[in-house]
Amino acid sequence: MIHPTAQIDPSAIIGANVSIGAFSVIGADVEIGDGTVVGPHVVIEGPTRIGRDNRIAQFASLGGAPQDKKFAGEHTELVIGDRNLIREFATLNRGTGDGGGATRIGNDNWVLAYVHIAHDCQVGNNVVFSNYSALAGHVEIGDWTIMSGYSGVHQFCKVGAHAFIGMGCLVGHDVPPFVMMANEQQGRPRGINSEGLKRRGFDATRIAAIKRAYRTLYMAGLSLPEAREKLTEQAQQSEDVRAMLEFLSRSERALAR
Repeated sequence: MIHPTAQIDPSAIIGANVSIGAFSVIGADVEIGDGTVVGPHVVIEGPTRIGRDNRIAQFASLGGAPQDKKFAGEHTELVIGDRNLIREFATLNRGTGDGGGATRIGNDNWVLAYVHIAHDCQVGNNVVFSNYSALAGHVEIGDWTIMSGYSGVHQFCKVGAHAFIGMGCLVGHDVPPFVMMANEQQGRPRGINSEGLKRRGFDATRIAAIKRAYRTLYMAGLSLPEAREKLTEQAQQSEDVRAMLEFLSRSERALAR
């Protein structure tokens, strides 16, 4: 299961039924969980923790030092969950000492070719990163988000669960849950991700409540405090609107509006 040309540091911890391809390099302080497949010519630097049943394609680079001029070699890590697909030439960096110390990737994500996930990013579950999409440092991505090809997120931005970032869209503000962003350069809200919600089993009542909340936030001509007051009323009848309100309460950058 481990090719004889692979180089594995003696301190690395390799789980059961792990496959490591030709000329791959597994560095010190790396843990790879059971059933994970590492292709040929992969480089994994530590400290990195990788869970079970992941699939890592050739030429991926995981656990490299953060691309941050302030980084001074402090102990930081990359933590990857279970059942993720990481394709060719993807780069996932470790965290920084003053940014929380860890870059974290959840479970069941697709990280496609040439994707970059920078230091201290926090990625949820079931996220799709299409080819050439990228996250700057300290970005938060909620569950079920889709990042289309060539899209990018500015440092310290938050993107809520079930959001959709369109092709080539550059996100420079916080994006609430369920919102669809489009346009090159600075992306703009363009409705809710209704098709994605239908595919995930959201019924018509839930989607209608989310659409109403979107209209309140973006189309009613209200200031943000006024919109939040209206959303508070709507949230009494909708868990999804409550999720939007909770996101707004955590938002530290300007909201995409």
